[in-house]
Amino acid sequence: MRTPIRLRLTLTTLTVLLLGMAIAIALTWLAVEGLFLDTQSENLLAQAQLTASALGGAPLPTTPGEPYLQTSNIQPGIHTRLLGEQGAVIVSLPLTEGGAPVQVPPAENAASTSPDELVGRPEIASALRGVPATAVRRVGSANNRRVLYAAAPVYAEEGNISGIVYLATPLPPTSLPPGLILQLIGAVGIAILLAGIAGGLLSRRIARPLERLAHAASAVAGGDLNQQVPADSNILELQSLGEAFNQMTASLRDSDQAKNAFIADITHELRTPLTVINGTIETLEDGALDDIEGRGPLLASMGRETRRLIRLVNDLLLLTRAEAGALNLKIETLDLVELARARCEVLSTLAAPRQVSLHIQGQDQACIKGDGDRMSQVLDNLLDNAIRHAPEGSAVTLNILRSEAEISCAVTDQGPGIPAEHLPFIFERFYRVDSSRARHTGGSGLGLAIVHSLVTAQGGRISIDSFEVEGTTITFWLPADANCHKTA
Repeated sequence: MRTPIRLRLTLTTLTVLLLGMAIAIALTWLAVEGLFLDTQSENLLAQAQLTASALGGAPLPTTPGEPYLQTSNIQPGIHTRLLGEQGAVIVSLPLTEGGAPVQVPPAENAASTSPDELVGRPEIASALRGVPATAVRRVGSANNRRVLYAAAPVYAEEGNISGIVYLATPLPPTSLPPGLILQLIGAVGIAILLAGIAGGLLSRRIARPLERLAHAASAVAGGDLNQQVPADSNILELQSLGEAFNQMTASLRDSDQAKNAFIADITHELRTPLTVINGTIETLEDGALDDIEGRGPLLASMGRETRRLIRLVNDLLLLTRAEAGALNLKIETLDLVELARARCEVLSTLAAPRQVSLHIQGQDQACIKGDGDRMSQVLDNLLDNAIRHAPEGSAVTLNILRSEAEISCAVTDQGPGIPAEHLPFIFERFYRVDSSRARHTGGSGLGLAIVHSLVTAQGGRISIDSFEVEGTTITFWLPADANCHKTA
């Protein structure tokens, strides 16, 4: 059976509090009971010692079977505290085995007992040795009555023990006085009430943010990505959970917007070559196929758009595989300087019509750990992008430097630069600084996104610095090959 979290928290908190209170009550009960018994023992023993001190050096009562009662005490100089109706029994010495029964305190409900039994009691034995003592035992036929005893020695003028003052008082049947028990019960009731209130407030404080979070999560599952939950709780974990949820929904909104933008961009990118191809096919079908001179340009245009479509699909496939970590890179030792020379030679045919020169600066050798084909693709995209934006007659520079653990490569052009507001988005898919730029000159907007994905997949990082009118520098860093550095 599923129960609300608030009810579970309330019951759990209340159970824990009640369990802790039960343990505390049990320990308190034992402590109070021990304190009560100790107090009663000390008081009764003090009375026994005070009576014994008052009787010291005086003749002891000799009437057989007559208890010593403070109320009938008329001997001069003997004035002790009233002992109550239980009285005090004065045991004369010596006690002989098999002798006459000896008077015991009335609290025991027994008029007398044998000397053998009396001497066997630990408090009497201790008093016979001169040490006052107390004891608690159950008396009666069912042993259902607890009695506290106190025994103190009485000294004669010669200094020997002439008798024993033997006192007794009944103890409450419940170990504690009824009044004290009622006070403890009242305290327990108040504690239970306070525990219930505390448990309810605590569970409400914890459950309410979780209930809000559950409702918000249900709304997100239903497609509402604009959900936000309060993240200002005084409970650290709940605050962290709220902040994480809000960050998640913000990320989902960004992803949803990026997905919609991606779909719109890819649709537009695919529509253009497909429209050209479809129009060319229709033109050929309308009779241009028989025009030997006119069909050549049409077929060339269709081939160009087909290759553009294939390139676009391959770029998207590469990006998808890179983000999924499924590029199957072949990591090996590469000399980045040598690889850069080879790519510059290949792309010099693209730079020559615009009289753009390509230069490599920095190290003569820079060994990295990377995939040769993917690094060629990185350099091709960066050089192609720089050549397209470089002014005629300018230069594109590759500056390759070595640090302790990394190799950096900075590709710099002298183009118009990129406004600062565009720099944070420059590595995103289909992002173009100039939205009005034609696809034929501006590319598909995937080149730098591919470069970023490939560099990151090989354990590197990339950044861009650009200033309007001054040009743009794109720098990437890759791990250096330490062994190659040593042998260089």
